Amino acid sequence: MRLFSKKISRDDLKPGDHIYAWRNAYIYSHHGIYIGDGKVIHFTRGDGPSIREGSVLDKIIVSSVTNHGGRYNPCPNCEKRSNPRGVISSCLDCFLSGGDLHLFKYNVSLATFMTKLRGGTCTIAPSDPSDEVISRAKFLLLRNGFGDYHLFKNNCEDFAVYCKTSLVVGKSYVLGRNGQANTVGAAACVARMLTPFVRNVIRLVSDIGMRKDAIKMPVESLVAWRNKADTFVTRQKRLQHKHSKISSKKHKHKHRVLTPYKYIGTFQFVICSNLS
Repeated sequence: MRLFSKKISRDDLKPGDHIYAWRNAYIYSHHGIYIGDGKVIHFTRGDGPSIREGSVLDKIIVSSVTNHGGRYNPCPNCEKRSNPRGVISSCLDCFLSGGDLHLFKYNVSLATFMTKLRGGTCTIAPSDPSDEVISRAKFLLLRNGFGDYHLFKNNCEDFAVYCKTSLVVGKSYVLGRNGQANTVGAAACVARMLTPFVRNVIRLVSDIGMRKDAIKMPVESLVAWRNKADTFVTRQKRLQHKHSKISSKKHKHKHRVLTPYKYIGTFQFVICSNLS
C-alpha cells in the first residue's frame, strides 16, 4: 500500500501532522490535524444534508462521520456534543474509527507525486511550521468557521491542507481542488479511461502546490469571508422563502375569490328549472 499512502505508527506522530484514515475499502479517506495529547481537529459532515438520499456519494460522505461510540456508549475521551458537525476535536481512536493511521506528505518531489496511484495522499506544496498549523486548526475549531461540508467543494482534506499551508485558489478563495476531490469527481471517471501516467499528470496540474492562482490567506480573513458568504446565502434563502410564501398566499386568495363564481352557472340553471 505504499503506492497509495504512507502508514505510520502512533509513536511517530508529531503535533501539526496531517493524518488520515481510509474508509470503505480504500474508496475514501478522512483527514485531520493532529494537535498532540491524542487529539485530532478535523472537519466532518456530521448529520448534515446528503447529496442524494441513499446514493453512493452519500454513503461515501457518511464515512467522514467520526465514531464517538454512539448515544448509548459515548467515548470517555471526547467531549459530549449535541451535533458533531463542522470543525470538531476528537480523540485519535474516534478519528480513526478502526482504520489505520497514515501520514499526508508535503513538499514531495515530482517523481514521488507521479508514483502515487491515488490522490489525497501528498502534495507538491510545502507545509508551514507546526505551531502555525495548530494555531489555524484551533482557530477554526473555536469559530467552527469552515462552512458546510461538501464532498467536492469543501471537504476534510481541504480543511487539513488549508491548516498546513493557508493556501486557497483564486480571488474567490475556492477550495475542493485537492487530490481526493479530483479522484472521486466526474473528471476522474473520464481520466480512468486514460493511462496511469496521463491520470497522474491531470492530478499534478490540479495540485494546489502547482497552481499559479493559489494564494496565502490568513485564517481570520478566511473565517470573516466565510461568515459574510454564509450571511449572504442565508439572506437569499430567507428572501426566496418570503417571496414563495407571498406568492402562495396570493394564489390561494385568488382561488378563494373566484370559487363562488364556479357555482353561479349551476345556481342559475336550478332556478330556471324550478320556474319552468
